[in-house]
Amino acid sequence: MSDRIYLTRDGYNRLKEDLHVLTTQTRKEVLEKIAEARSHGDLSENAEYDAAREEQSQLESRIVDLENKLAAATILDPKQIKTDRVYILTSVKLRDLQGENGIIEYTLVSSEESDADLGKISVRSPVGKSLIGKSVGDKVRISVPKGELHYEILEIFVK
Repeated sequence: MSDRIYLTRDGYNRLKEDLHVLTTQTRKEVLEKIAEARSHGDLSENAEYDAAREEQSQLESRIVDLENKLAAATILDPKQIKTDRVYILTSVKLRDLQGENGIIEYTLVSSEESDADLGKISVRSPVGKSLIGKSVGDKVRISVPKGELHYEILEIFVK
């Protein structure tokens, strides 16, 4: 994996904790399921064994994925983020020019840290891609699956 992944310290620590849980607890639980299923005899007709092996395969893929993300991670310091333009880790206050949502606030983060419920959107999302590099006062038209969004950037800041 050659692409850098930009994370906050909290995001990095969350991924590291997820990896720890998967490698120390979940892996042990899955191996116990395999052993239990294996003890039931004929493996060629043992659906429980097949399911446990599939779960192990998915778990190991997830572990490799997390290890790769952590290896490619660059931890960003919010104190070093500029607010002259929209960058990763900046928050933006937007006016909905269609008048449907009034004022909206988003924080641009990596895909690994995005959480729409918390207003954290990925820089790879349609909205994130359209906002990156813009300045206060810019008007932005964003194509999304439901149509088009029209915003004006009111403020750029770091939380």
